Amino acid sequence: MPDSDVASTAFASVVRRKPKPAEIEKLTDLYLENLPAAVAESEHYRLAPGVTPLLERLSEAGLLLGLTTGNIEPAARIKLDRGDLNRFFTFGGFGSDSNLRSGLTRKALERGIEQSGGRLSAGDFVSIGDTPRDVEAGHATGIRVIGVATGHFPVGELRRAGADWAIETVEHGFPV
Repeated sequence: MPDSDVASTAFASVVRRKPKPAEIEKLTDLYLENLPAAVAESEHYRLAPGVTPLLERLSEAGLLLGLTTGNIEPAARIKLDRGDLNRFFTFGGFGSDSNLRSGLTRKALERGIEQSGGRLSAGDFVSIGDTPRDVEAGHATGIRVIGVATGHFPVGELRRAGADWAIETVEHGFPV
């Protein structure tokens, strides 16, 4: 769920009505104000095994690395900062770009093509995701998808969703 949907759903469950845009804006401001401390204090924050070495290797190889996430961009950057991951992602598609996963993936793709100076096209990009929705969003934008079973979905389910490759973790081999 993108952040905008989370905010609307949370608001509606408490206040029992659909929020007005100004109310979502205020709720978002409070969220961003409190998020740095919440992320810093979280005992559940973790980086999936092998992520940092993989990102270092891909970055050193000169690949453009982007991010797609349902988080609004400031929230995503706060969350990535704890793991020192912002340094890898020079562009992205965020929940602040679209409340549809395919829409924010499309925005990341547009930004990646722009950042490449137009040298790259959709077929040059590969998406890595851990949900069937990530697989669908990548394919909806013409991107090949690697499903990684680091979340709630096992390899078989990612394969059934249509992932071009599906692996348990990035630390034990990577198909790109």
